[in-house]
Amino acid sequence: MKLDILNIQGESTGIKANLSKDIFGIEPNDHVVYLDVKQYRANQRQGTHSSKERSDLSGSRRKIKKQKGTGTARAGDIKNPLFRGGARVFGPEPRYYGFKLNKKVKTLARKSALTYKATDKNIIILEDFKMQNPKTKDMISILKNLDIDKKKALFLTAEKDDNTCMASRNIPYVKVLSAAALNTYQVLDAQKLIITVSALKEIEEILIK
Repeated sequence: MKLDILNIQGESTGIKANLSKDIFGIEPNDHVVYLDVKQYRANQRQGTHSSKERSDLSGSRRKIKKQKGTGTARAGDIKNPLFRGGARVFGPEPRYYGFKLNKKVKTLARKSALTYKATDKNIIILEDFKMQNPKTKDMISILKNLDIDKKKALFLTAEKDDNTCMASRNIPYVKVLSAAALNTYQVLDAQKLIITVSALKEIEEILIK
């Protein structure tokens, strides 16, 4: 598949980029895509939820009333979960939600996600650019030139560019990632995928081994 390379003014440079069939033209595997997205979202969870069980509460272990003859239900200590201010039974504890996923599975998932974007014609190849100033209005101008303003967009650059990242961070529907940080969830979540020429080469080096 060949796509025109555009500049930041939204004009064709007259050069075409060749998208590798080994990355952008494979048979997508939905199950590995599911696994990679599941792992990404699991890794975003803090897992810091916690509650106090009986051993965590301060209070006496003394039996608060006699076992029989009160006319009410028997009760143990004041930390009984049935009492107001008591402990919680089998409450949540801090835990790590992440899980292992093989490299080949993750690679296939990313190729599948990129193939979906290429099939739906939602990929734009952009010539390499560097923003001189980290200004939001400059990024909005680029989006308008590419006719993708108000659309969820993911920019993939060869290296992390601080100015580009800072210019886009106040735009809620735009994200900027380096090619090395490419992940399946972000690719599928974006409506448009904008890849610079250098980033395209790096993606091919990473995913074709």
